[in-house]
Amino acid sequence: MSRVVTNGCSHRRRLAMAGRTVKKRVLILCTGNSCRSQMAEGWVRHLLGDRWEVASAGTQPAASVHPLAVRVMSEVGVDISEARPKHWAPYLDQRWDLVVTVCDAARESCPLFPGASEQIHVSFPDPVSAVGSDKEQLVVYRAVRDDIRERLVSEIAKRS
Repeated sequence: MSRVVTNGCSHRRRLAMAGRTVKKRVLILCTGNSCRSQMAEGWVRHLLGDRWEVASAGTQPAASVHPLAVRVMSEVGVDISEARPKHWAPYLDQRWDLVVTVCDAARESCPLFPGASEQIHVSFPDPVSAVGSDKEQLVVYRAVRDDIRERLVSEIAKRS
């Protein structure tokens, strides 16, 4: 059996010493993984993708990403049309620099991720609960989209 000697260096540090860019990893969690966490994943990939690898998941994944979430992200040039809701379980034993819950229900029901360096909560209202015409619902989706960009992306960026 061979053994790799690392001279006390982490894998990330060895890659950095070799001149390779090493991205940090963030997992964004919500209940349905159909709106807030998908919009957040889209924003992080779009704005911080050179520094962060991002994934999102849910505690009770919906059947699909909400079409209004896809629409409002498209309005700002972020394509999440191919995204699919996923369950958090496959991500549990992976290494994460940051795990973020973006809804209160996920915060209460998600386990602690043992491979996470840091786990934080940044809550956003659920746009799915918006009522009214499509036009009125879009106002809510846009507000949540913009709030995620302003508060969550800056929270992640300051950890770069």
